[in-house]
Amino acid sequence: MKLVILDRDGVINYDSPHFIKSPDEWRPIPGSLEAIARLNHAGFWVVVASNQSGVGRGLFDMATLNAINDKMHRTLGQYGGRIDALFYCPHAADSKCACRKPRPGMFQEIARRFNVDLDGVPAVGDALRDLEAAAAAGAQPVLVRTGKGEKTLEAGNLPDATLVFDDLAQAAEYIMAKGAA
Repeated sequence: MKLVILDRDGVINYDSPHFIKSPDEWRPIPGSLEAIARLNHAGFWVVVASNQSGVGRGLFDMATLNAINDKMHRTLGQYGGRIDALFYCPHAADSKCACRKPRPGMFQEIARRFNVDLDGVPAVGDALRDLEAAAAAGAQPVLVRTGKGEKTLEAGNLPDATLVFDDLAQAAEYIMAKGAA
């Protein structure tokens, strides 16, 4: 099974320091939806793993999170793409849960649900916590410079073997070329 794991905010859509709290605030980064569709058409399963602490903080409820994700699915469908599964951690940042990135719980659950070994599976994120969770689960950390990515790169301390790309479109091209090899 060819699998790719993506963070949502800052990778697929523009992020906000104030959280994405409504469907109106969800806006795709140019080229990201086309990249997902190309991955799908190349035989990749695309899974999203996203911290959504706004739910735990009471900034929005599950119905709103579902509406935001529904807009993402519908908009992506217009490009001929799909997200095969969506995993999220709704817990607040101070939670001790196992699923909140940088902990690898969400990635381990993806491995269980899809019955795959994550060794080498590309996991694309824009924050250090995305990369750390990927590395802890044995996946291939991939940093994009969109969202928080440029600041993450400047701060350094990236997990070993982290790949860096300008955006999801560029990362997808690399992933597809490597997957065809």
